[in-house]
Amino acid sequence: MHATPRRLTAVDRWIVAAQRALETVAGNPTALRSNPAAAKPDIVLDDVDRRHAAGLMRINHVGEVCAQALYVGQASVARDARTREQLLHAAQEETDHLAWCADRLRELDSRPSLLNPLWYAGSYAIGLAAGLRGDGWNLGFVVETERQVEAHIGEHLVSLPAADARSRAILEVMKDDEARHADNAQAAGARTLPAPIPQAMALASKLMKTVAYRV
Repeated sequence: MHATPRRLTAVDRWIVAAQRALETVAGNPTALRSNPAAAKPDIVLDDVDRRHAAGLMRINHVGEVCAQALYVGQASVARDARTREQLLHAAQEETDHLAWCADRLRELDSRPSLLNPLWYAGSYAIGLAAGLRGDGWNLGFVVETERQVEAHIGEHLVSLPAADARSRAILEVMKDDEARHADNAQAAGARTLPAPIPQAMALASKLMKTVAYRV
């Protein structure tokens, strides 16, 4: 006879959230899917192109740190179990992205942002605030976040050095995943965020990208 799995309490969820924060900021996340760059040639870039590609991939790595924090924060206060499961499933795919970006930064002889603990803490707080408004707003925040991330990945695909096929392969899969996360949240009953919020999110994203490119 199989035992019925124990339901996680609020304390359990906070412990899981704390563990995930440590793994995201200080650990070495493991992807469940194969790295899309694996089959692409590792072309040696000149110093200018290498630094530019590294700056873009550092931005995307920070974006995945923020995505982890947002989803975990939102899931910790989600009222509906299906919403919580959807958020955590998306967070796992973002873990794949995080690991792929970290791999590419190492290949480019670079490093993640030194401010990742700050990015994580701020995004987790935003996720909590969004989640406390209710699941409709929670999902609406997912839609807007993913649409903005999809847009900036599109910009990076244009800006990447032409020879950097490995970074491009990673970003193309990430872009498709982000679009699917937004579509799933929309289908699950996302509410449209009021006008000032998307603009504020875009300004915060612009600040993050400017700083993370270098630091």
